[in-house]
Amino acid sequence: MLLSLIILGASAYPAISSAADAFSAASPWMFGDWGGTRSQLKQEGVDFQVNYTMESASNLAGGYHTATTARYSDQWGFGVNLDLQKLLNWNDAEFQMTITNRDGKNLSDQIGDPRTGMLSSVQEVYGRGQTWRLTQFWLRKGFFDHMLDVKAGRLTVAEDFDTIDSKFQNLAFGNGQAGNWRGDHWYNWPVSQWGGRVKLNITPEVFMQVGFYNQNPYNYDRGDGFRLEFSPTVGNLVPVELGWTPKLGADNLPGNYRLGYYYSSANDNVYGSWRNAGYHDTAHAYGGYLVAQQQLTSWHGSVNRGLTLTVQAVMNDHKTSKTDNYQAIALTWKGPFDARPEDEIGVGAARIHVNSSYTRMLRDENHFYGVNSYNSPTYLPVQSGAEYDYEVYYNVQATRWLQVRPNLQLVTAPGAVSRVKNAFVGGLSANINF
Repeated sequence: MLLSLIILGASAYPAISSAADAFSAASPWMFGDWGGTRSQLKQEGVDFQVNYTMESASNLAGGYHTATTARYSDQWGFGVNLDLQKLLNWNDAEFQMTITNRDGKNLSDQIGDPRTGMLSSVQEVYGRGQTWRLTQFWLRKGFFDHMLDVKAGRLTVAEDFDTIDSKFQNLAFGNGQAGNWRGDHWYNWPVSQWGGRVKLNITPEVFMQVGFYNQNPYNYDRGDGFRLEFSPTVGNLVPVELGWTPKLGADNLPGNYRLGYYYSSANDNVYGSWRNAGYHDTAHAYGGYLVAQQQLTSWHGSVNRGLTLTVQAVMNDHKTSKTDNYQAIALTWKGPFDARPEDEIGVGAARIHVNSSYTRMLRDENHFYGVNSYNSPTYLPVQSGAEYDYEVYYNVQATRWLQVRPNLQLVTAPGAVSRVKNAFVGGLSANINF
């Protein structure tokens, strides 16, 4: 309903002047430029951000609950960025604060066996507690003509590490995949933690960075979005990343290549040590990831339109991680039609594999408790092999401040449980900048 009213509003007010351009299709903000005040504030170093993301999904066929079911989830974001060079004459420095709120329900709970859930999610904006959070509260400072860049405060890991551009609704194609498959230590948006990041820009195109992020249960518990204690600390996450952001060919086609490794000092149970109703060994988590995102073509020399290929991969340790490896490939086409140069088409496929040690632990636990029937409420469904996720979307750039994306998704072996039927999902997402 909200989205319908906004679209009607956008079409009803196409020609409001730039000084009072609320609902104008040419404005980057739905509520306009506040009579020019907003642009003036931004030029002076104060940039306000208010945005809304919604994702709805309907189970058209298959899944654990085969009846057609629809779910809606959303996120509000309220932020401000301060350019401290403009405001305080503090060279190459900025401050960012963002508060978020997530709400709604997740269709993936209906698609996967409720005892296991899906491995991915058909609504990526859902998750990490439907609650208010202080998502960003950090200070960034550049040194030596931006050769060295330091950032510290309340951070989300994937705003700096394992970062890509993505409009997919399925979680398996978005940003920070290393955190999606090691989410007990690597916290993506909107969960923040105390930490810092040091980045060395070796050349304008090549960089190396290392991060340090404190880990405690308050980072992700529902209702604890504004608890900022360091204690109880369970460990620290340390990611290291080498990046390359080239502009290739005569058209300077942009690329984003990242090779990373992470280590967590927190103690985790070793799945292979499960015997007699308990674990008998612990270990530290570690893993690596790869990102390759490259625009392949342009249109009449313009990089604003063309094809982009994205490849992602994650490898996790076999001792402590439920999912030991992940791969995804996606192709997006910006400006597929001359009449719609800002629209975009995307198609992707992803594979999420369950660690064989975790599979063996599930079987051993069922055997120990004498539970052999899948229909028993105490049975642990055996997750074995991989879940596969596929998505195709069309992104409509309705106005500069409104994007609407219908999509279709296919989930095979949801949760990597062979007894669960493949699911066919229809989705609709939207992004609104106020």
